[in-house]
Amino acid sequence: MQAAASRMRKTTAVIALGIAALFAAVDFAEARRAGGSGFGSRGARTFSAPAPTNTAPGTAAPVQRTMTPQPAQGQQATPGAGARQQQAAQPSRGLFGGMGGALLGGLLMGGLLGMLFGGGLGGFAGFLGLILQVALIGFLVVLAMRFFGRRQQPAAAAAGGTPNFGGTAADTARTPFSFGGAGSTGSGTAAPFQVSVIETPLDLEEADFDRFEQMLAEVQEAYGREDYAALRRLATPEAMSFLAEELGELASAGRRNAVSDVKLLQGDLSEAWSEGSDDYATVAMRFSALDAVLDRNSGRVISGSLEEPQESTELWTFRRQKGGEWVLAAIQGTE
Repeated sequence: MQAAASRMRKTTAVIALGIAALFAAVDFAEARRAGGSGFGSRGARTFSAPAPTNTAPGTAAPVQRTMTPQPAQGQQATPGAGARQQQAAQPSRGLFGGMGGALLGGLLMGGLLGMLFGGGLGGFAGFLGLILQVALIGFLVVLAMRFFGRRQQPAAAAAGGTPNFGGTAADTARTPFSFGGAGSTGSGTAAPFQVSVIETPLDLEEADFDRFEQMLAEVQEAYGREDYAALRRLATPEAMSFLAEELGELASAGRRNAVSDVKLLQGDLSEAWSEGSDDYATVAMRFSALDAVLDRNSGRVISGSLEEPQESTELWTFRRQKGGEWVLAAIQGTE
């Protein structure tokens, strides 16, 4: 009888450990999805959505990783940007996320280990008692989080709102390159900051669009080579820091991202404007590339392909100082 009770305790503990691992996997997947959002800065328009174009008629992914300060409370922001920024700043992780997840996970793991290695919980009845205690604590934590969340909503309501380097296989036949399609030039509304920013429309030349096409390939191939010197030359310090962070995460996981044979399939202008001594241009680009994540040691393909081109559509924002060269300032995917 005692042996049967011991087997039951261990079986229950294993099942509960599996459930805990499932919640951890969900949290990890959510974190990876959040890491794939836009990064960098679009100046005063960082928290406003770029104008849709023929190349990217849908909504651009919001810029969630940026060093640009949020718009001041009480100032006007682009419609919809405030909700997005609030969601990005305070992502919802559900009942078992955040502080509640850490508390419940710690109590549950401690109890399970006690059951497996010494019966420290007083047997199966003690474990049932633990479950009831954890459920009560979780209920109290949820009530507290909802209470404080309601108190923070009025203040947050006034605030304003990966690179992807991958996609699905697509036909690589080149279509006419037509920057300046259905996008708008300087027509977007900027999210205001503490200090008002005066924007003026910017007219671009054919040479500017040619440079954007060149930089599309140069940046991605430098990323694939892990060429930090080239990335520092081609990107702003802020954008470079996010690219370096991604490369570091890949390296620490024993992987690398090989990118080559980048070809622009279609592109058009979304917005172009000036802020003081800085010029900005956001362009939508649909491109193909040989893009794969490889095992760093063996070279084995983990995802993507080195033989079949992958197609992506992204919005890249370029910045230049008066009389200077264009550099990459931000990248946003499409939703």
